[in-house]
Amino acid sequence: MALSKIDSEIEQVDQEKYLRQATNYYQALEKPLKYGPVVETLPDLIAALHREFESNYVNIEMVNHLMLSYKSNEREWRKYAKFDRYSYTRNLVDAGNGKFNLLILCWGEGHGSSVHDHADSHCFMKMLKGDLREKRYEYPNRSGRDTARTHHPDGEIDSRELVEIGETPIAVNDVAYINDNLGLHRVENPSHSDTSVSLHLYCPPFDTCSVFQDNCKKSTAKVTFWSKYGVRTKLDEQ
Repeated sequence: MALSKIDSEIEQVDQEKYLRQATNYYQALEKPLKYGPVVETLPDLIAALHREFESNYVNIEMVNHLMLSYKSNEREWRKYAKFDRYSYTRNLVDAGNGKFNLLILCWGEGHGSSVHDHADSHCFMKMLKGDLREKRYEYPNRSGRDTARTHHPDGEIDSRELVEIGETPIAVNDVAYINDNLGLHRVENPSHSDTSVSLHLYCPPFDTCSVFQDNCKKSTAKVTFWSKYGVRTKLDEQ
């Protein structure tokens, strides 16, 4: 194996470790940084994100700023917005050289996700069109949390219900942020007459996450893409 390839792999591992450690303290910006760069277009946003992820020590606050700074322009993201009649869709916009994933999620009327975690990654969610509602829950059996509860040896909680800790509406150009130390969430389009579109950034990227039932029973779900770069994926490519 070429030394350059080995160095690249070591660098990526170090960056993943740094990003996961950052979930222990990062909370989120409420508004763009006063002196941060302005992002005017979706291609500008993608280019700026690639620059931020060139370093092992990614400035998560700057990533947050970039997501806040971009203002939705349907002409720029329309080609990635692919809807399904029966469920919300996850559409890959940029794979981030394996360091992050940028996706557009399309939500039909009344569509919603399961309650899920984010595999110890950062999740930024920006509204591009319509509205979404986020319900957030305590993470069962998370280290340092829920110590008074009865636990199974396999990590599941016996006959308990998920504890809701908040509900937040997300309007166009708002950015929501979550990681597993902040909890689980469920996202849904509350409208039964209008669709919604959101832009999500996950870092590091992941291909499985945990989903939770109301009784806290946990299972593993594979994360797939309904389309990639504006083209519908085949079943064996998802």
